[in-house]
Amino acid sequence: MDRISLRGITATGYHGVFPEERRDGQPFVVDLVLFTDLAPAAQSDDLTKTAHYGEVAELVVQVITGEPLNLIEALAGRIAGAVLTSFSVLAAVEVTVHKPKAPIAVEFGDVAVTIYRERP
Repeated sequence: MDRISLRGITATGYHGVFPEERRDGQPFVVDLVLFTDLAPAAQSDDLTKTAHYGEVAELVVQVITGEPLNLIEALAGRIAGAVLTSFSVLAAVEVTVHKPKAPIAVEFGDVAVTIYRERP
């Protein structure tokens, strides 16, 4: 399976279990790997034969800035579902959600979850 990668899609969301996270918001960064057969697009040079990664990125921002969730695991799942539902050319998606400003009491570089979902 061929892949399209999008890295570093960033938006402010209001996800988290603590009231201040939902009140103040914080940056969330999303990386995606889109799994599809790119041969039809490569042979035809036709955008409709692939996933328009600009539209995928806009959809991810809509989900990040949308309805708050407690867990980044749930956010990753919501993003995966939205992407697979909106882009029928995709067979699967891998979503990594980074929460670089997570309320952790020790110094850290990053916290992230990664999920992989296939089209049902």
